[in-house]
Amino acid sequence: MSVDHYTYRVTWSQEDGEYLGLCIELPSLSWLAATPLKALSGIRQVASEAVADMQSNGEPVPMPLAEKHYSGEFRVRIPPQVHRSLAMQAADQGVSLNRLASAKLAGS
Repeated sequence: MSVDHYTYRVTWSQEDGEYLGLCIELPSLSWLAATPLKALSGIRQVASEAVADMQSNGEPVPMPLAEKHYSGEFRVRIPPQVHRSLAMQAADQGVSLNRLASAKLAGS
């Protein structure tokens, strides 16, 4: 499996005084480097080695987030008073509760 489709992030680590490379699909891995490019290169190499090790040991390898299918549906539990408040807001705006919740989650 190629790790090219994994989700990588590079951020500054104030604590370490270096750039920190991370892989969302493999959260236990990280790589510190002096430049963002070296941090990205390092975490990609570590991820590649980790996936190869997982494969050789017969362990399940995480699927890249970019390759997963998302249905667009998920359940969330909220307190009844919040449900009521949202239902009232939706009715007041003349939209469905689903549309109101989706807009709020999208930040609009």
